Amino acid sequence: MQGATETVKNGVIRYWAAAKAEAGTAEEAYAAVTLAEALDAARARHADHPRFAQVLAHCSFLVDGAQVGSRDHAVVALTEGGTVEVLPPFAGG
Repeated sequence: MQGATETVKNGVIRYWAAAKAEAGTAEEAYAAVTLAEALDAARARHADHPRFAQVLAHCSFLVDGAQVGSRDHAVVALTEGGTVEVLPPFAGG
């Protein structure tokens, strides 16, 4: 839940490979405070594509070029004008 001092940030989510296929778009806007909020909103937007949520569960994420890794998505803050890269596992890498 957002606190009184947390301001919603606007940016873009970029989908790659299988995530792009399941989202049906290469990118879309986010309006959220944390990565968890942005991903929850994306899952809700694409609820008519059940594989989208499954693909997201296996993805890696970059926020403004920095790897999220195993950090809790609820503590990964987003920035105004930022970028979230959604990267499914790639074969051979």
